Amino acid sequence: MAYREEVAERIRSVLDGTRGVTERKMFGGIAFLYNGHMCCGVNGEDLMLRLGNEDAAKALMEPHTRPMDFTGKPLKSMAYVNPEGYDADDDLRAWVDRALRFAKTLPPK
Repeated sequence: MAYREEVAERIRSVLDGTRGVTERKMFGGIAFLYNGHMCCGVNGEDLMLRLGNEDAAKALMEPHTRPMDFTGKPLKSMAYVNPEGYDADDDLRAWVDRALRFAKTLPPK
């Protein structure tokens, strides 16, 4: 599945200057990794987020979210956000910051 490059560019802007961030094509889209751990990305039009089990469960109670289930089985620590949930730059930044906060709790690979 292709991904929206303009969303990837917006994520790059949010993460600009953050040490330890790399990019990799994953899950049919593009993922941004922090110290080797998937943090966030874009799959099609959806924002992909790795939030950890607790924060992902909380995020799924918010509008425009759904479980990340690209294999048919939901991943408990991850969530998708529809474009309506991240169209505003402040919303995108807030989501990416949440994912980055979780990624920073993981030991470097």
